[in-house]
Amino acid sequence: MAGRRAARDAISRDQWAALISARNSDSESGARRAAGREKTPITVERIIDAALQAVEAGGFEDLTMRRVATRLGTGPASLYAHVRNRAELGDLLIGRLCSQVALPAPDPACWREQFMEVCAQLRDQFLRYPGIAQAALTVVPADLATLRVGEGMLAILLASGAPAQQAAWAGDAAFLYITGYCLEAAAARRQGEDVDGRVIDRAEIEERLRMLPPDLFPHTVTHARELTSGTGHDRFTFTLTLLLQGLIPPPSVSGPGHRHPPRPGR
Repeated sequence: MAGRRAARDAISRDQWAALISARNSDSESGARRAAGREKTPITVERIIDAALQAVEAGGFEDLTMRRVATRLGTGPASLYAHVRNRAELGDLLIGRLCSQVALPAPDPACWREQFMEVCAQLRDQFLRYPGIAQAALTVVPADLATLRVGEGMLAILLASGAPAQQAAWAGDAAFLYITGYCLEAAAARRQGEDVDGRVIDRAEIEERLRMLPPDLFPHTVTHARELTSGTGHDRFTFTLTLLLQGLIPPPSVSGPGHRHPPRPGR
């Protein structure tokens, strides 16, 4: 998450810090408005709600500020007073989804299970809104809820005893995998059928792999079933489990006078 590269419309460090401060202030003022039942025609929260409805209905690729404005019964100009552009809107959407993720207190005794559960929550939130994971890769996150999840994932990985560098990179790799996994699912959902009306599912992909020239693709043809196997989120669990197995705990340091146990046969 922290390793995201800046896009063309990326904001400066000072702008990012100001945005963080503004988001925090907006959160506090929003709570005060809710307590006082103050109503405003257009708010950031209403914009986020309308945008998520649009994504759920048509996918993130088709999301525009104009479509969101139409759902709110206003013009795009009204939105720009609250949201700078589509990239910032995407950041807000990811923040809203991340705010739904429950983070446990890191426990060294079950850190793997905790990390997998957080990743599964993120996955399920992203899968609900087709293609929205793309927004997580567009800009460096400035939403506090998104940064909170990154903090929580890092804390869990550090509880494993792994060195900080490995924990940081593993958390970023996991987040990248989650977004990629959800984007692939969204793409598969959009494709649906080929021009002949065949459903592009795992069975169809397996048959196509078996049609490859065996002299050029001997392993692919032989193992077409293995390449396309798995149901539900089997591959998701497998990949993240494999990633976590690569974490190396720091070596124990022998204290003064420490003696290693004798080797067998000595």
